Amino acid sequence: MEGRHQNARQAKAEAFPGDKRSFRKSWGAEIISQGEVRFRIWAPSSAGMRLRIEGRDDRQMTPAGDGWFELVVHGVYPGARYSFVLPDQKTVPDPASRAQVSGTESPSLVVDPLAYAWKNSGWRGRPWHEAVFYELHVGTFTAEGTFRAAAERLQELAELGITAIELMPVAAFYGERGWGYDGVLQYAPHTAYGDPDDMKHFIDTAHGLGMMVVLDVVYNHFGIYGNYLTHYAPDFFDPERGTPWGPAPDFGRQPTRDFVLENALYWLEEFFIDGLRLDAIDHFVDKPGRTPLLTELGTRVAASFPGREIHLIIEDARNVTGPMELQSDGTRRFVAKWNDDFHHVAHVIATGETAGYYLDFSADPFRLLRRSLAEGFVYQGEPRPTLDGKTVGEPSGHLPPSAFVNFLQNHDQIGNRAFGERLRSTADPRLVDALMAVLLLSPQIPLLFMGEEFACEQPFVFFCDHPREVHEADYQGRLREARNFGHGSEHAVDIEGLPDPNDRKTFETSKLDWAAAVTPKGRAYRAFVGDLVEARRRFVWPLTARATEMGGRILTQKDGLIAIDWVFDEGKLELRANLTGSSSEVPAVDGRIVHRWPKDATMARTGALELAPYAVCLAAGRHG
Repeated sequence: MEGRHQNARQAKAEAFPGDKRSFRKSWGAEIISQGEVRFRIWAPSSAGMRLRIEGRDDRQMTPAGDGWFELVVHGVYPGARYSFVLPDQKTVPDPASRAQVSGTESPSLVVDPLAYAWKNSGWRGRPWHEAVFYELHVGTFTAEGTFRAAAERLQELAELGITAIELMPVAAFYGERGWGYDGVLQYAPHTAYGDPDDMKHFIDTAHGLGMMVVLDVVYNHFGIYGNYLTHYAPDFFDPERGTPWGPAPDFGRQPTRDFVLENALYWLEEFFIDGLRLDAIDHFVDKPGRTPLLTELGTRVAASFPGREIHLIIEDARNVTGPMELQSDGTRRFVAKWNDDFHHVAHVIATGETAGYYLDFSADPFRLLRRSLAEGFVYQGEPRPTLDGKTVGEPSGHLPPSAFVNFLQNHDQIGNRAFGERLRSTADPRLVDALMAVLLLSPQIPLLFMGEEFACEQPFVFFCDHPREVHEADYQGRLREARNFGHGSEHAVDIEGLPDPNDRKTFETSKLDWAAAVTPKGRAYRAFVGDLVEARRRFVWPLTARATEMGGRILTQKDGLIAIDWVFDEGKLELRANLTGSSSEVPAVDGRIVHRWPKDATMARTGALELAPYAVCLAAGRHG
């Protein structure tokens, strides 16, 4: 069955100039001509470097200055295995490998980036305001846990109205299974998911269905396990700082900077990715006198892909607006930020939990939810209790609604809980449904986590495949996270009760149960979500396509009620929601009511609307 939005922007245009799908990077193995490959690595702390091809015939690499070693070898073809050999005979993979034989400990593979034949080479992307995101983890999205298997599921997401897939990190990491935020080979898709052509097939399939693909990338740190850069290039990392998750790259060193910037361009060009979500940029540290890395990245991406819709998104706990501000050329280098504030206050309303960072959103949560919907951030320069009164955030109402990616759930907010509980397992389903309607009918960019579209209650738990000697440390880390993600004194958790993140069963139980999607309950919920997305396409998109600021106006302060008007140049959206168990009056609307949940949710009264319990309605109207 053809998807209802498949006709929106298939972008079957002719291929634009420069559509070569191969990115020439300064690190790693590059095919120069048939049978001729250049190998290059930065190893400033190594007295020498040799190249091993097909497990034999070690060849001395030539010093190329500033810590670089390189060698051009003839008679080497795609599929050839290679490793670098240090003076102490230790063999290491290529840190810029395009593919590995198996895991991060194995040899790297020479890859021909032009081998994949793109079926949708004319795809140019979709406008940002049309994004309806679906976040997925490749290893648990299907039973097989591969790119190819995931591609088989994309048709039904397109039919639902999903327009953008957000992939959790796929860069190769230590072990077989994990979330991917500890990647060490940033250019190589994780081998358990498939090879580069398998990943390209997934992206190509999504494009053919009218969906963008955005990749989550992690540049604030590298993983600890399987990270061999420290053996021959410790200068790649900043000795004066680190992160809670691993060593931090030193963006002041040009080879490090090139590695990161080229990696971003590589995914966008060679894999035809439509955008990047940059993890935890609040842990980026720029060196004095250098152009900030984000600034250079945004500028280079904008200049490198004319004619394509490329979208850069950030995650940043500081609630800063700088990356999303309008540039002198009228564009925004970074289109949006993951809006944790919206999630946190919605979670407090849904569950009543106030432990961990939810404490910051526990005082008058309905007021805070209204502020987030009308202005973007909840914290816009106010002190946060859990940060000892430190002020957080900047005013955000001047940004467009598309500058905020809102969600009720994501991998962090589910998986970092002690038992990976989804929202429906901890809250009144009627209230969750109402919040889902608020999420999908509001002008901000909505994101669903995999399975949320069919009311999945199956846990998604943190899992990994770390060396045995650190298993106890992993347990302790899980306990700390659980206490921060909603488990405090009123939700006591001891370490004995936690799922073992290294146990394969923890990974297996997190695999999405697709049988639940075809139950009567699953089908009904999919229809509910599909109707909301269709209303968004018909009535929200036309009014927000050129919106330049939030334009939100709060009309009621009554507890449990939401009444917000967003006024744009193209017209007005009026959202009314009753998040309580009793019928209540809300301010009337001027426009035509275009969607209501439940169907009998509203009853008109003079100067007001009466909303049934857990009811939501949207009105829309154009000016003039």
